[in-house]
Amino acid sequence: MPKSVNKVILIGNLGKDPEVKYTPQGTAVAKFSLATNERHKDREGNWQDRTEWHNIVLWQRLAELAGEYLKKGAKVYIEGRIRTDSWDDKQTGEKKYRTEIIGNELVLLSGRGEGAGEEGGGSNRARAASAPGSRAAADGMDQRTPEHDLAQSTTITDEDIPF
Repeated sequence: MPKSVNKVILIGNLGKDPEVKYTPQGTAVAKFSLATNERHKDREGNWQDRTEWHNIVLWQRLAELAGEYLKKGAKVYIEGRIRTDSWDDKQTGEKKYRTEIIGNELVLLSGRGEGAGEEGGGSNRARAASAPGSRAAADGMDQRTPEHDLAQSTTITDEDIPF
């Protein structure tokens, strides 16, 4: 049987502060929206901008880190998988859908306290975290991508490691 792949990589800005809640079992869950932008020229040669909004869900230590370090406007790199849930609306009987990105890796690309509209001004430090069982967690984050090189340039304590 051929292998399938469900992988999403996003770099964008938070549309709102993460909302962190806890399940009855005590597991942290963070939800927030992430905006990605695309720019292209139309037929008349004018630049057109398009913003796509993504619903992000993080679990366990990643959720706690998001609640602690992410703020509206922050730029982040997120890896995860896409999941679409459906249900029947109780009032209208209409089928409803919600598509979410379940994140398993997070890299902060803005410095702490940097938000929308703050170009420069803050440090370009990043924090990286991976969900247990993710590729970066299994490999000890030894991949040599620009995001990981940036994450490695900061000091990460034992408290920052989500496993």
